[in-house]
Amino acid sequence: MKQFLRVVAVVAGTVLLAGNSYAIDLTIVSWGGAYTASQQKAYHDPYLAENPEVRIISDDSGAEGLAKVRAQVESGSVTWDLVDMVASDAITACDEGLVEEVDPDTWLAPAPDGTPASEDFFAGTLTPGGTNCFVPQIVYSTTFGYRTDAFQGRQPSTLADVFDLETFPGKRGLEKKPINNLEWALIADGVPSDEVYAVLSTPEGVDRAFAKLDTIKEHVVWWSKGAQPPQLLADGEVVIASAYNGRLFSAIAEKNQPIAMLWDWQAFDLGGWVVPKGVKDLEAVKAYLRFATGTQRLADQAKYISYGPARHSSAPLVSRHAELGIDMKPHMPTDPENSKTVLKFDYVWWADYRAELDQRFNAWLAK
Repeated sequence: MKQFLRVVAVVAGTVLLAGNSYAIDLTIVSWGGAYTASQQKAYHDPYLAENPEVRIISDDSGAEGLAKVRAQVESGSVTWDLVDMVASDAITACDEGLVEEVDPDTWLAPAPDGTPASEDFFAGTLTPGGTNCFVPQIVYSTTFGYRTDAFQGRQPSTLADVFDLETFPGKRGLEKKPINNLEWALIADGVPSDEVYAVLSTPEGVDRAFAKLDTIKEHVVWWSKGAQPPQLLADGEVVIASAYNGRLFSAIAEKNQPIAMLWDWQAFDLGGWVVPKGVKDLEAVKAYLRFATGTQRLADQAKYISYGPARHSSAPLVSRHAELGIDMKPHMPTDPENSKTVLKFDYVWWADYRAELDQRFNAWLAK
């Protein structure tokens, strides 16, 4: 019997090792919170159901994505397989040769009617910097939320109200980076939206933006992860905060927090995937990417969070929240009622100026 058990143990161990040798680990980096949860339900879970040999390791380091991809690629030690980035960071990563170029019509699935991926994704979203390194998933916006119980009488309704501490006293929550904050500061200071980037391209324009931010700097709580601003609002640590629109939707619709949306001059942006150069199993990454960016998958993500899918064929498939049953269209940043004033975020401009303005912003914060 002892000899038999020893043989069984050896055989079992051999089978286990063999099984492990065929397993595929994919480390997929995103932003955490409600956003990663939507990806888990729309992408990861159905993919794993069809591919039981794959294990997905989620990493919520998306806010540090560009810096960490750069460090991994330059050191020759790439541990991430797929990274969710905003378009401007993806352009920088592409320009620096840190990520793979993507052939959309061989890497990505066509639309159900056969339309090639290169024609089905919204125009310009696959190539915001001129080279195919970025696969968009969502159109989202960074906008503002506010505590509905924080003010007597009139509620905030415009971007100017964010900077009006006298009428709307209390702490503000702003993302700890120059992107959007500089544009909003100029618009609140009277610069027409279609002139913002021309003004920011001058030293005087940059000075003007920081001068406007100076007016609220002492009342700002800075955040760096997408889950933070809804929590800051929920805890009453701030009364107005910039946040990703989907995170605010989650706080309002799913968690019933006393928060409302302030859509004035929301900043449209794209979120999508990049593949770091040197991933250990590129074919496995491509297989997942093809699945996760398919028409139905992108439509399904919009059932869990109020971000618009980046494919034409996905949009008609979005209807109601998968769990709450509410119509998702009025909660999308692209809804006509929500998009009366929109900051047209310039990905290429930020790719060119990001390093310079990051340095200026960090020095300003340290003063």
